[in-house]
Amino acid sequence: MTQRIRCAVALSGGVDSAVVAALLREEDAEVVALTLRLQPGDDFTAAAQVAAHLGLEHHIVDAVAAFREQVMMPFAQSYRAGETPLPCALCNRFIKFGVLIEAAQAHGAQALATGHYARRVVGLEGVAELHKGRDITKDQSYFLFALRQAQIDFLRFPLGEMTKDHVRELARRHGLPVAERKGSQDICFVPQGDYASVVAKLSPLADQAGDIVDQAGRVLGRHGGIIHYTVGQRKGLNLSARIGDANEPLYVLSVNAVARQVVVGPREALERREVVLRDVNWLGGFVPGEGFCVQARLRSAQQPALGRFFAEGEGGRLVFEEPVSGVAKGQAGVIYQGDRLLGGGWIT
Repeated sequence: MTQRIRCAVALSGGVDSAVVAALLREEDAEVVALTLRLQPGDDFTAAAQVAAHLGLEHHIVDAVAAFREQVMMPFAQSYRAGETPLPCALCNRFIKFGVLIEAAQAHGAQALATGHYARRVVGLEGVAELHKGRDITKDQSYFLFALRQAQIDFLRFPLGEMTKDHVRELARRHGLPVAERKGSQDICFVPQGDYASVVAKLSPLADQAGDIVDQAGRVLGRHGGIIHYTVGQRKGLNLSARIGDANEPLYVLSVNAVARQVVVGPREALERREVVLRDVNWLGGFVPGEGFCVQARLRSAQQPALGRFFAEGEGGRLVFEEPVSGVAKGQAGVIYQGDRLLGGGWIT
């Protein structure tokens, strides 16, 4: 960003967004820092310290109601329906790059920069595309599949070419007060990763007990609520007292919310060759061909799998060359060609 413009920075108080603010300040951009209030008790001390250190105009953007309605409640409803939700993708679309872009524009900004490890690349036809972050261990492109093109056009990702170590080095060089602050791996509204307690508060009937059954419907045990289980899970089944079988390890194959059943089976029963997606969203002006070759990620931490995509109405099917495991309703099938993020949809 070499020309002098007014640019908003999504300043969370973490090291990544702080370095983004410092880099833009160094480039002599006119910077306004925006910090989201997502919950009533949010602490803005770190963000305020960074803004003061860099001499930035700083505003708190209240998104408490929108965050609860568009992220937290769908998260709870998804778990209650037996799915494995992906709240960060919803938050990016509706809050971070929805509410926050509106706030940036209201403050006269011509762009919004964030600390995401992803790259915005302008293609040959002048259309902004999304690509994986250069540091593949930190790449966050998977969570951006649901963005609209207008959002991508407005966004900038200054850390997309960097590694985390380089970002830390820059934070120290700029004397940022959060240079040594550690990042959290938890979902922001789920402290210590305790999903079940959060869902139970948002949806009190979600932790009703039920049966753990095998693929034939035989009852093998009891559970304390389907919200404690997700596809591919092995721990916490408490089936060590099984009698009359080979006692091979069992995994959660599916969750039946209507019957309040957790269905378990052997590891090989997790394998799928086809995955159905709904509401597929294409980015960067990409127009899909019939049965074109793709690499698809079905979970954020999984390696992409080779396959083909077949459009079906607003959704489609991913057909893989080799079986894939851990396919869970509510997660996303995110489609790439090389480093370029083409789009994605929700797994049904």
